[in-house]
Amino acid sequence: MTPWTQLPTHQRWAEQRFARLIEFALPSVLPQGGFAYLDGEGHAMPGREPTLLLTARMTHVAAIGSVLGIPGSERLLTHGLDSLTGPFRDEVDGGWFGNLERDGRKLAYEHVHVILAGASAAVAGAPGARALLDEVVDVVERRFWNEEEGALSESWSPDWRDPEPYRGANANMHATEAFLALGDAIDDDLWHARALRICERIINRDARARDWLIPEHFDADWNELPDYNIESPHHPFRPYGATYGHSLEWARFLCSLHASPRVSGDGWLLESAEALSRRALGAWGVDGREGLVYAVDWDARPVSNLRLHWPVCEGIQTTAMLRRATGNEVWEQWYRRLWDHAATYFLDSSGGWINELDDDMREGGTVWPGRPDVYHAAGAYIGPLLPPWPFMTAAAADRG
Repeated sequence: MTPWTQLPTHQRWAEQRFARLIEFALPSVLPQGGFAYLDGEGHAMPGREPTLLLTARMTHVAAIGSVLGIPGSERLLTHGLDSLTGPFRDEVDGGWFGNLERDGRKLAYEHVHVILAGASAAVAGAPGARALLDEVVDVVERRFWNEEEGALSESWSPDWRDPEPYRGANANMHATEAFLALGDAIDDDLWHARALRICERIINRDARARDWLIPEHFDADWNELPDYNIESPHHPFRPYGATYGHSLEWARFLCSLHASPRVSGDGWLLESAEALSRRALGAWGVDGREGLVYAVDWDARPVSNLRLHWPVCEGIQTTAMLRRATGNEVWEQWYRRLWDHAATYFLDSSGGWINELDDDMREGGTVWPGRPDVYHAAGAYIGPLLPPWPFMTAAAADRG
């Protein structure tokens, strides 16, 4: 069975869809800074303000588009960098605000996305990118990274005086990605070693002990909080229970670490990536409907039956990586099945992806209405065409 990723027709299709995604995102540029939260027609949604998270993610995607020579990418990239070095940046106390109102806590989750944006923009050779990257790395090292724990703290008050007594797997998962990007962007093995330490804690220790359901929430001493947000299974960032989409996302980063020459090869990385993926994809249709539920409890019973686009995107990338790493055709079968599922339910004629499906497998809006985020979709199109190392933007530059 020839992998789809080796077929020129599939490669061209994915590249063309990625280019359409860039076109779809172009109207999101806002003169005051950041990117608009778009609806299904590509218009700014009322009542939705630009955020640091979506700005950083768009900047990362634009950098990929830039190295691939996709028109429109340079405009998005320049605007993203101007926003990150301008209205979102706290020039008094350091770090970045999560919104243009410049209030709220300073989150590790958002700051590591600024690392991702800066690293990808630096690979693309964008003016000012390396200065941004150096600044955000300094903030993350001083404010969030805990060398003793080998992981990140969660959040601080704007003046850095009040830490949150909580540790989250989600922020550390995205730190893993950011550190992978950073290590390759600046040619420093330290950051892949730190990514490995995060994975050793949350995956090789905690997820393994839970039979490959990943604990998401911990107290300040890294004790599990299994009932955290039990009344909020649909929460966009901290849902109760285990999240299969995160299992597939972690598996993607484990595959990249496994391939990276910057850390010593650990057999458990690929083993864990396969175990997480088997557990997640083994729950396909668990509630009687096609696809992956959003969240399950610790007995693997669905607590949120929503269907979101991003777990499908992550599954597409991860199964392609696993097929390449193991040669096992079961991952190729899943790769094709996931793309067929995406084409049936999520791919939109506008060029974007429907973010969420309701109980009738039609477009919903409980967690993420509209089309705000192209980060996962961009990865689904471009990631499978690239090797697992170096990090995606550098690999795309080599391909371009």
